[in-house]
Amino acid sequence: MKQERKWMYYIGLAVCAAIWGANFGVSRKGMETFDPELFAFLRFSLALPFFFLILKLKEGRIGLPFKMVPRLALMGLFGITGLEIMVMYSIKYTTLANASLLNVAPWPIFAALFGPFFLRERITSRLAIGGIAAMVGVCFIILGGGAGLDVSSDNMVGNVLAFAVSIIGALFNLACMPLMRQYSPLFVSTWYTVFGVAFMLPLTIPSWGKVDWSALGGDEYTAIAFNVLVCTVFAITAWNASMLRIGATRANFFRYLVPAFAVAAGYLFFDESISAWQLAGGVFMAAGLAWISMERGDGTTILQKPV
Repeated sequence: MKQERKWMYYIGLAVCAAIWGANFGVSRKGMETFDPELFAFLRFSLALPFFFLILKLKEGRIGLPFKMVPRLALMGLFGITGLEIMVMYSIKYTTLANASLLNVAPWPIFAALFGPFFLRERITSRLAIGGIAAMVGVCFIILGGGAGLDVSSDNMVGNVLAFAVSIIGALFNLACMPLMRQYSPLFVSTWYTVFGVAFMLPLTIPSWGKVDWSALGGDEYTAIAFNVLVCTVFAITAWNASMLRIGATRANFFRYLVPAFAVAAGYLFFDESISAWQLAGGVFMAAGLAWISMERGDGTTILQKPV
């Protein structure tokens, strides 16, 4: 991979992290109106027409081989239905600091640990050093804020869910990689979303009647539009395409940028303060991710052409 093209994929990962960082606050706002299951369902079901349109325009095909149905259905069940509902409930039942730390910090570690079972990705000394520096940075950023880490019993359910998200999410990313080397990230993302939405629909039945649809205003529609178009259609497509080229282990360390961008958004738009610990964390994180990015090669197997 040419160095200049490699940097383009790293920038793509950083942009996705910025979007998802901003979405922590947007999602919590949305759940003041919608149950977590319904909010997640609206996000992914409304994204599906855009996925199919882009897939048709870009690749000229949308059909799914029957042999791939069981595998993609399983991925949709765990990676969309289960994972996204767990994310929503973790945000609802614990603090944003806890959710962002426990969702994000362990995820790349589990991806590195489980990687050899799915892929032939090497864990190099550069990756280990850069990953440790980035992890220290993200802990400084989250714990250095005013909220800090709250391990009280009131937040235990949300904390457990947030930690489980990091395990399931890492396994989901790794399971996607072999398929994305056969087909394309966009094709795989579209079809596992179809199955995820189908499994999620029955869970939303009790939630539809709780919403006063006629009273929805600009805030609610903005939250839905941001989740559908930016967080889902754009960010999932860009993340999977970049992860395919960079490698799952390296790409997942860029998730550490998510809470950093959440803090930056709070400072820019909500007049929240930034502490010296958070600034130091930003330096550690930037240094660690830059160190990972400068490694020659990507540590992955040779990619197959899409079929």
